[in-house]
Amino acid sequence: MRGSSVLSSVVVLMAAASAVQVSAQIEQPRLTPAQTALLCGPVTDPQPPGANSLRVRGVQDPRPRGLYGQYDLLVIDGGTGAGVQLGQEYLIRRGVRFGMPYSVTPKNSSTVAWIRIVAVNESTAIASVQHQCDAILRDDYLDPFVMPQAPLVADTGEGELDFNVLGHVVGGSEHRDIGGAGDLMVMDRGSDQGVATGAHYAVYRDVKVGGLPLAPIGEAVVVAAGHTNSVVRLTRTRDAVQSGDYLVPRK
Repeated sequence: MRGSSVLSSVVVLMAAASAVQVSAQIEQPRLTPAQTALLCGPVTDPQPPGANSLRVRGVQDPRPRGLYGQYDLLVIDGGTGAGVQLGQEYLIRRGVRFGMPYSVTPKNSSTVAWIRIVAVNESTAIASVQHQCDAILRDDYLDPFVMPQAPLVADTGEGELDFNVLGHVVGGSEHRDIGGAGDLMVMDRGSDQGVATGAHYAVYRDVKVGGLPLAPIGEAVVVAAGHTNSVVRLTRTRDAVQSGDYLVPRK
């Protein structure tokens, strides 16, 4: 047992040295600010991690800690035996548990970082952090990296409104319930309901005063359409947009 422990330590140290060397040789991906914001924003159609999902188990550091950052080399609990390969990229995600007991499975998730595999053996991998959106924690899980397609769409604020097909704002990243111009928010409609990337919506609110119509709050554009929900960018606002506000499609 003692020999195995020493050997494992040597292998880990060699992996760390190899990770630094390989990391320096791999060109960093170039993402536009819009793509970066979209990756760090709300997740469409979030899926809870499976029993075999890869997870962050620690860092290459002699000091035990559970909070990791941009300059750490992360230890991943799977290697070539789990299909992990040198140079692969992954998103690190975490279930949103704000206000929820840990016995409840989160129904939403957020992206906290994306990483690149810089050293790997059969059972373990080492990854460098390419970009950090939030603090990385032990047991955060990995999803395959998919390059976001951030559409370049003009905010015209024009087009006939269709009040027969209303969506709702259901929140933003993590536990945020409000947003302003430039922020990303989630709508409770997706491609299954005909929503497409680039579609324009007006934001309205029920002021809940007897006899008064819905009040216009702002404008939004769909930047990512999932099957059952979508992410919109608020392009202009006259008040803080909040969960429950209506999203009215423009034709």
